[in-house]
Amino acid sequence: MIKLIECPRDAMQGMPEFIDTAIKAAYINQLLEVGFDTVDFGSFVSPKAIPQMRDTAEVLSLLDLHHSKSKLLAIVANIRGAEDALHFQEIDYLGFPLSVSETFQQRNTNASIQQALSAVEEMQNLCVMKGKTLVTYLSMGFGNPYGEAYSPELVAELVGKLDQLEIKIISLSDTVGVADPASIIHVLEAQIKAFPHIEFGAHLHSRQEDIADKIKAGVQAGCRRFDGALKGFGGCPMAADELIGNINTEIMIETLESEGFQLAIHKPELAEALKLANFIFKY
Repeated sequence: MIKLIECPRDAMQGMPEFIDTAIKAAYINQLLEVGFDTVDFGSFVSPKAIPQMRDTAEVLSLLDLHHSKSKLLAIVANIRGAEDALHFQEIDYLGFPLSVSETFQQRNTNASIQQALSAVEEMQNLCVMKGKTLVTYLSMGFGNPYGEAYSPELVAELVGKLDQLEIKIISLSDTVGVADPASIIHVLEAQIKAFPHIEFGAHLHSRQEDIADKIKAGVQAGCRRFDGALKGFGGCPMAADELIGNINTEIMIETLESEGFQLAIHKPELAEALKLANFIFKY
């Protein structure tokens, strides 16, 4: 079964002008009607670092979850953010960005990789106590653009440490779009075979013309969990590099359906969500 994770938070967080809270909530409410497995709706991080996400708690209070089967995921960058997120019963998943790159770990969470791993251990314990699931995003999972050491073995070493902490979901992330189909197959396939009890996802960034090939590569590797954002909006503002957009959800859906997968996506609701996306994301 394919799990599609829609990421309006990732699309919104880099927008220069603040998006009204009611508009954010209306958009996410529409996404909750589409049939995505999970909606990455917001983050509990410093408002100085990501001002766009300062109203995540208010947005959550405006969401209508009664008729949606989608689960909610919120990103956190430290223990304080995790504790804030855990106050909300509606949130199913906490997502934490770990990195293969020391440079990016410092940029993204103001911590070393070792400090981040210690935070993951504490967050995992908190999530278990509260009945939540921690999703660890392993950024720079397909290559390191900062001139630091990178290898699939280095990825496997970090995955092994996460496995010792009993992390159940790990999403390999290509934060700045350096992955190609060959590296996607090589890295994902190796992890899926080595750790069959872990659910691996792919959080890819891509230029539009390369999306289909990257998704097909993930499928070939055995991945069944994919992140995307409508229209391919977004990119990580903490990368401070040329931003490569998120995987375009519409192209991802078309590609997966062409590969024979039946997706629980309600196309009329998707069309309505696309109309809202065109209104909100005026690049």
